[in-house]
Amino acid sequence: MNSAISERVELAKLCSSRDWSKAIRVLDSLLSQSCAIQDICNRAFCYSQLELHKHVVKDCDKALQLDPTLLQAYILKGRAFSALGRKDDAIAVWEQGYEHALRQPADLKQLLELEELLRVAKPGKQDISIISDNHVVDLKLSTPVSLSRVPHVDGKLNETLKYQNEYNTSRLFQEHSDVSNTLTDNFDTHSRNSDEERSSGTGVSEKSEHCSKSFASSSNSSDITESQCLPNTSSDSNNEIGDEAKRSTKFCVAKISKTKSISVDFRLSRGIAQVNEGNYAYAVSIFDQILKEDPTYPEALIGRGTAYAFQRELEAAISDFTKAIESKPSAGEAWKRRGQARAALGESIEAIEDLTKALEFDPDSADILHERGIVNFKFKDFDAAVEDLSACVKLDENNKSAYTYLGMALSSIGEYKRAEEAHLKSIQLDQSFLEAWAHLSQFYQDLANSEKAFKCLQQVIQIDGRYAKAYHLRGLLLHGMGEHRKAIKDLSIGLSIENLNIECLYLRASCYHAIGEYADAVKDYDAALDVELDSMEKFVLQCLAFYQKEIALYTASKANSEFSWFDIDGDIDPLFKEYWCKRLHPKNVCEKVFRQPPLGDSLKKGKLKKQDMAITKHKTTLLLAADSIGKKIQYNCPGFLPNRRQHRMAGLAAIEIAQKVSKTWRSLQADWKHSNRSSKSGKRHRRKERISLASQNRGGAGCSTSSSSETSALYGSTEDRSSSRPMMSWQDVYSLAVKWRQISEPCDPVVWVNKLSEEFNSGFGSHTPMVLGQAKVVRYFPNYERTLNVAKTIMRDKRFVQNKSDEPIDLSKEGKSENIEHAKSCDDLYELVGEDFWLATWCNSTAFEGKQLEGTRITLVKMGQQRGYDFAIRTPCTPSRWEEFDAEMTVAWEAICNAYCGETYGSTDINALESVREAILRMTYYWYNFMPLSRGTSAVGFVVLLGLLLAANMEFAGSIPEGVQVDWEAILNFDPNSFMDAIKSWLYPSIKISTSWKDFPDVASTFATTGSVVAALSSYDD
Repeated sequence: MNSAISERVELAKLCSSRDWSKAIRVLDSLLSQSCAIQDICNRAFCYSQLELHKHVVKDCDKALQLDPTLLQAYILKGRAFSALGRKDDAIAVWEQGYEHALRQPADLKQLLELEELLRVAKPGKQDISIISDNHVVDLKLSTPVSLSRVPHVDGKLNETLKYQNEYNTSRLFQEHSDVSNTLTDNFDTHSRNSDEERSSGTGVSEKSEHCSKSFASSSNSSDITESQCLPNTSSDSNNEIGDEAKRSTKFCVAKISKTKSISVDFRLSRGIAQVNEGNYAYAVSIFDQILKEDPTYPEALIGRGTAYAFQRELEAAISDFTKAIESKPSAGEAWKRRGQARAALGESIEAIEDLTKALEFDPDSADILHERGIVNFKFKDFDAAVEDLSACVKLDENNKSAYTYLGMALSSIGEYKRAEEAHLKSIQLDQSFLEAWAHLSQFYQDLANSEKAFKCLQQVIQIDGRYAKAYHLRGLLLHGMGEHRKAIKDLSIGLSIENLNIECLYLRASCYHAIGEYADAVKDYDAALDVELDSMEKFVLQCLAFYQKEIALYTASKANSEFSWFDIDGDIDPLFKEYWCKRLHPKNVCEKVFRQPPLGDSLKKGKLKKQDMAITKHKTTLLLAADSIGKKIQYNCPGFLPNRRQHRMAGLAAIEIAQKVSKTWRSLQADWKHSNRSSKSGKRHRRKERISLASQNRGGAGCSTSSSSETSALYGSTEDRSSSRPMMSWQDVYSLAVKWRQISEPCDPVVWVNKLSEEFNSGFGSHTPMVLGQAKVVRYFPNYERTLNVAKTIMRDKRFVQNKSDEPIDLSKEGKSENIEHAKSCDDLYELVGEDFWLATWCNSTAFEGKQLEGTRITLVKMGQQRGYDFAIRTPCTPSRWEEFDAEMTVAWEAICNAYCGETYGSTDINALESVREAILRMTYYWYNFMPLSRGTSAVGFVVLLGLLLAANMEFAGSIPEGVQVDWEAILNFDPNSFMDAIKSWLYPSIKISTSWKDFPDVASTFATTGSVVAALSSYDD
């Protein structure tokens, strides 16, 4: 009791000397002993003297939870809202308090004060038009409270309310100078005001976020101890600024004590004001003066640390916050701010630890939950982010930033309906919230809902036509849909706003590259290489810009050559291709690989000719047919945008395949007739030679992707020596589609894996994740359950898996089989095995009875610091595996040729062609399991299927059903017959007899040069 009395005496003295921050510490101590309502209000009042308005609101809310009739809390809370610029909220609070005062006995002084506050706030609705400042002040000074009494132990300190006089007077500065002393809630200093921040955002998704990402933010912070993080230029910068910051003006502090000495709290308040106004160096100097007198003053350390953080001096900021914690371990704000600073440095684990500690001091803090939720999101702990952000919006249902991040976190874990609702809620709270619209657009784009994505981006541009990120996102969307010329227009607008935006530069370079404007492409690639970087994601773009520039120069040099001479696989150094595919630093490439000639030399050879660009009747016929045929490759699944350019590429490739294959089949059919006649005369000889001979690609052997000398004797010679007739191998057929896929989208490193460097010998391969950490990959997660079941089947059958060192892990021990059967998740499988592992599917061979080929590897790898797993399919193409699949593909191709070139040759009877269809599907099955390309295997496989059907007078007139991914159907089936049964159910009913393709102009001669091919793929966009 004596301790409490002495503390209250000290409190009275501190208030008398206006030492508000120390008074708050005493009140903290008293409240830790007994939660007295009056002490809560007194602390709110002390906070108000330091203009820490958000703390005022929090304490008033706590007091009103305990006593909803407490008028003092309504008065203080309303004033805090008014100081924050939230006038409507202030009026609502005061009206609520006034209603309580009228319904029951109340302090008349406080009743009159509420009445006056409402009259000032709503002059148009009162009997008098305006209340003079003097009148307000006189009213408040009319009933001073004496401090002569010794405080009681019951926790009340009404004596301190004497200083309500000064508090009421200070209201005049708040209301009549329209002050919004907000310390914006982000620690990022790429910009200094809301207009600059609005034009400097660079990323919405994880794809383009800075390493130096700032603290996450909240929308309505107001003061130094509540502010969260500074404007982030990478993704969510402006959502934290809020209307209050936009309305704020300079705050003129005029509260000088009667002794004419500047108190510590006055200087502290002035330092806060300087931080709020962006005068960080001046703020630091003010805090320095305070800390000279008291080096451990926690509030000054927090203030200076905040100013440092705004200046991106994050290490210095962390040092100050740490000192504040050492001085006052219960300073929750210091823990919170240090967590923000650590998050900005990428120290996510430490940041989460600090924010968790801050929550111990304020468990119901929506702000801290918001902060930690954002750090968890950026740390890719999406489950924790959802938990924190969900709790945040329950406490603060108007936190638009929290709803936006909640939407992104929910989307990452595959909760798309809830994610959309969260994004829409954020926009409902603020129709002009640019980042919410941008994130919603990205959400729709990820789901391949281009129509809704475009609408969102249009809304962003209507709100702010200078918001560069909107143009980048729309350019990205247009690029993904194959509308490269339109994308260039948007990206150019974005670059006119932010000329060093590397994402826009790289993407525009890629678009110029794709449409054949190589000079502009090289210029943008060079500009991207010159940009100073601040994140690893951007460094990857610079690496890609280097490789893409080389490919652009190569393509430019081939523009006027026959398309057959465009041969990335044969002409480009294997080491270059390997580094390109892996996105590695190009240092070794620069030292060891011959570089392409400079732009001038390439353009001399590669300037597009007018005839390449001219649209002729033959070209029009082919393009219309190609557009119709090519769109059949489209997957109707989330994440797969329809791409007109890729559709046209697929159609032209399929027609060219049909035309070239039909010539080969015509020759084979002649051989078959000759052989048949010979057999009748007793001279029939069984043909043993494989049908893998000279490429029909224009340009001869130099363009062949056959690898007779590299890997297998089965990569036969370039002509059939027994018949001297030109033939095609299975690889010649697929190479046609590969070449079209390479030229259609130069951003994608599509190459034959066996044409890479020595890395091929160690098993370079593809990696397609379904789950990455806690994120569910939108395109491939639909295959998760089925893949998990396939893995379980293999584990039961083989009784072992392989660890990452390729050593077997025995699963035959007692109880393991039952655990395999009951496994429902990656967690279950990992717990069963106990370490990272892989297992391989198999493909039953058709060429060699009883043989099983190694199909696709299913891998389960526990992520490092992140929770979750990398659950994926991988396909390593080793030389031995390549030889096995080459033999299988050779037999499968011969089976197609034999099925069609005999008695069914030229047939238009759909039933008679059954064996041909089955043979085509069987080869397609092995192709998908082979996966011999660095990427693009899926598209190439279906293009060849369409081309071979056309060559056999069959056209697929339908579309791939919703949810079906043909390559995954092959990968997850152990036998070609099972795959065929799955595909037949929807493919066969949509196949019709068609010979119209025979009337099409020859693709090879109509689009003879590389330049004409590029023009054809780009012409629809003119």
